[in-house]
Amino acid sequence: MADNFNFELVSPERLLLSEMVTEVVIPATEGEMTVMAHHAPTMTTIKPGIVSVRSASGSKQDYVVFGGFADILPTGCTLLAESAVPVEEINKDELTRRIEAAQKDLDDAEHHEHKSKLEQFILELTHLRGVVEQD
Repeated sequence: MADNFNFELVSPERLLLSEMVTEVVIPATEGEMTVMAHHAPTMTTIKPGIVSVRSASGSKQDYVVFGGFADILPTGCTLLAESAVPVEEINKDELTRRIEAAQKDLDDAEHHEHKSKLEQFILELTHLRGVVEQD
């Protein structure tokens, strides 16, 4: 049986979750990460994607995040999201709106580095929309 650790998911609007969990899968910028108790201290950026949380009771909950940071310690993990909602509260239209807004920013961007970041962000949002549509 896996050890438990404290996980908090926080967005600017609210504290979405604060409880003991056995594992959390986060969409880190460098790739998907599974965090468990006694994890090595790590800080990572988060890309748009799904955070899957397995609670100490065994239930599973998914959240959609739109970037942020995760601070991981052996005793816990805090994910500070730019924006986050339970997956059942997001819909395809909201994701389409975000993709269109990012596309407009891309059309107005002048610097190559900014354009590259926006292109990557649009790809991540498009992938996320596909995942949400399948559920």
